[in-house]
Amino acid sequence: MRIANRVSQIGKSAIHEMTRLSKEVDDVAFLSWAKPTSDTPEHIKEAAILAIRDGRVGGYSESSGLPQLREAIAEKLNRDNQVNAHAGQIIITVGAIEGLAASVMAVIDPGDEAILPTPTYSTHIRQVQMASGNPVLVPLIEEEGFRLDIPAIKRAITPKTRAIIFCTPSNPTGTVFPEQDLRQVAEIALERDLMVITDEAYEYFVFDDHKHFSIASIPEMSKNAISTYTFTKTYAMTGWRIGYLHAHEDMIPQITKVHIPFSICAPVVSQYAALTALQDPQDCITEFRNHYLSARNLMCERLDRLNHVFKYQKPGGSYLMFPKIMTDEGRDSTAFCKRLLQEARVSATPGIAFGPTGQNHLRLSFCVPHEMINKAFDRMETYFGHE
Repeated sequence: MRIANRVSQIGKSAIHEMTRLSKEVDDVAFLSWAKPTSDTPEHIKEAAILAIRDGRVGGYSESSGLPQLREAIAEKLNRDNQVNAHAGQIIITVGAIEGLAASVMAVIDPGDEAILPTPTYSTHIRQVQMASGNPVLVPLIEEEGFRLDIPAIKRAITPKTRAIIFCTPSNPTGTVFPEQDLRQVAEIALERDLMVITDEAYEYFVFDDHKHFSIASIPEMSKNAISTYTFTKTYAMTGWRIGYLHAHEDMIPQITKVHIPFSICAPVVSQYAALTALQDPQDCITEFRNHYLSARNLMCERLDRLNHVFKYQKPGGSYLMFPKIMTDEGRDSTAFCKRLLQEARVSATPGIAFGPTGQNHLRLSFCVPHEMINKAFDRMETYFGHE
């Protein structure tokens, strides 16, 4: 078979591979997938049912999405993200993932470079590769809570650099990049005329004294920022595949050229559900955030009891954390996670999936019931023993 180089160079998804392997083991304690176990709130499901019954979902919407949904998103961006947005700057996408893919394709030519602070979500790296670009991986500063290394980002820029891509709060580390650091990234982007593409999927799930900051809220960045968001994490709608992006109105037609052959439009039934999610009371977000905060604290407590095996940075956001494996077995995170699955019946994601600096780590998800966390750590304490 003749396979394109941009595809053949990409390995299997470690996240989905661990999911596949986990299905071969009975009674697994599952901490490997960033998928909320909460169901979509009832009022959102009822809105979809009503739209189906009213005959509103059988055809395509505009490629950019339902006008009333884009208007509601613009209001949300102005209110919650301090981004000066209007409906003409928004495209409704098939989750944040399709918005990110379309944005990368619109910005990156073959041979161009994109800087990604790592560890980072593996799909971001692959999207650059799929555009025949070159991902330039700049390590985060782990001992400072996986902080952005601003001097290293500056050093990584070459004449081929076109974009800086990151997620905040971060997948997999849970880092919430502070405003002061993101303003420095903005200065770099403006000085070198680079595009900044952000994945802000976990924007509402920040803890302690951390605050989410959208780089597009900096007025000078209006032409240099493409920001992607999603309903899938905020409202536990992963299966609905619905997200959106915001960019300058001059950029929107260019991204739309990619969006249409990728998807034509986002699922219309999901758009109506998303409209209700935005317009109705937001109590469910508070409930989800409180659960994730409690689950994070529990996971930290359980990790403290395994400090001879793991060292961790407490995540300031998301529902993910990225402990470092302190034993020699951690040198190969994939083998470590496979042994953990087979011998302790605990499923985690190998850190190498998130870039070379992820080796010696594993990603754990705490978007699960407390019982699942305790079940997993009870098994790990038995497996590894107490210090």
